[in-house]
Amino acid sequence: MATATDSDLDRPAAEPSTRTISASRRFKDRASTVLVTLAFLIAVVPLIWVLVTVVARGAPAIVSATWWGNSLSGILPESFGGGVYHAIYGTLIQALIATLIAVPIGIGAAIYLVEYGRGPLARTTSFMVDILAGVPSIVAALFIFAAFISILGAPQSAFMVSLALVLLMLPVVIRNTEEMLRLVPDRLRESAYALGIPKWKTILRIVLPTAFSGTVTGVMLAIARIMGETAPVLVLVGYSRAINYDPFGGNMASLPLLMYSELANPEAAGSYRIWGAALTLIIIIMIFQVGASLLSRYSAIPK
Repeated sequence: MATATDSDLDRPAAEPSTRTISASRRFKDRASTVLVTLAFLIAVVPLIWVLVTVVARGAPAIVSATWWGNSLSGILPESFGGGVYHAIYGTLIQALIATLIAVPIGIGAAIYLVEYGRGPLARTTSFMVDILAGVPSIVAALFIFAAFISILGAPQSAFMVSLALVLLMLPVVIRNTEEMLRLVPDRLRESAYALGIPKWKTILRIVLPTAFSGTVTGVMLAIARIMGETAPVLVLVGYSRAINYDPFGGNMASLPLLMYSELANPEAAGSYRIWGAALTLIIIIMIFQVGASLLSRYSAIPK
């Protein structure tokens, strides 16, 4: 048997062999980097352009003393007075009602698909969620109009708008919650079952709290999506220049509906209110997004 000599032990280890990267591979790497960077710039530059334009044109409106606390009741089309308090309220109340309806249904459907769903019913439910995710907002609005207003005789109102927004919000909530639940390690469930904890209590006390931060983020994304929808408010409720606190009756303004209504105003004040309302909507959505990020960060269960 051969044995290592002192000279063999003192000999330095052989350097790992390095293979020279071919010119074609270097070219492909650099070309890919350039293309990815170019795609990023193509996507970001228009976004920055839009944001800068909206901020520049909408800033004079939102810094007005009456913008946040007044409505447009009694304000002439050519006047720069008044504010969008009534539209902010309409936007928030419609989104709130839709959230109160869609979130429990969406989370329940996601729990069923992940924890209990087997067989034809689960496959049909998943298929219908995929179909609902591709439904345009105008179709959802027309469905609510036909089912509730034309057939059942319900009045046009903010509540009808919220029902249409529920149809747009549900697939986002379901799919996001479903993915968050699938990320929960199975060992947590198995440990609970081994201790004799029922399945429903395991879901309620272990699975849902573990997926809470991601679920909240998905809900906030769904809310941000529905706040800017225009088709439901155009079809299902009329515009009002005054505040209306009743979501079940009467016309009610919202920020998208205000912007659409002011398009018919040829005065400079109309453009002033359009850009101001657009910037206000962006600010509200940004607040929701930041709040979701903070809630997700500080409510996550430490690993």
